[in-house]
Amino acid sequence: MTYSPDTTAKAPALGGLTDRLRRAEDWMDERGRGAWIAAMVLGFVFVWPVGLALVIYMTYANKWSKSMFKGKFCASRRDGGTSRHAAWRSSGNSAFDAYKADTLRRLEDEQGAFESFLQRLRDAKDKQEFDSFMEDRAKGAARPPVAAEAGPRGEY
Repeated sequence: MTYSPDTTAKAPALGGLTDRLRRAEDWMDERGRGAWIAAMVLGFVFVWPVGLALVIYMTYANKWSKSMFKGKFCASRRDGGTSRHAAWRSSGNSAFDAYKADTLRRLEDEQGAFESFLQRLRDAKDKQEFDSFMEDRAKGAARPPVAAEAGPRGEY
């Protein structure tokens, strides 16, 4: 008779650990970025590999950004959403969604106009600097070259 280990006995323990870790993550997310940083610092103080693991996890899961803790517009990756696109979801109120879409469209138009204004300013500054350079160059070419002093050359 051959022995085959029963791997299903360990599955509930891992499932329980995963649930506890997810609950701990949700609890930390509710308290904000400061809680994550405090846990990381405490991890470094007491057991440095834990602090290092938290730094790696915080970087991977984007826990450093302020937008991670903005409330209900921030969807977790377990939901299948991403925090960037969560604000575009419908709120369920059609009047508010229309207002939000109109406001976002207006802000995008204003941003485009402002960026084109900045580009025109940069272009004008570049043109002014180039024109100034060309004037200085033309003035330098108009002056006769300085002749070498015609004094006696002595040997030392």
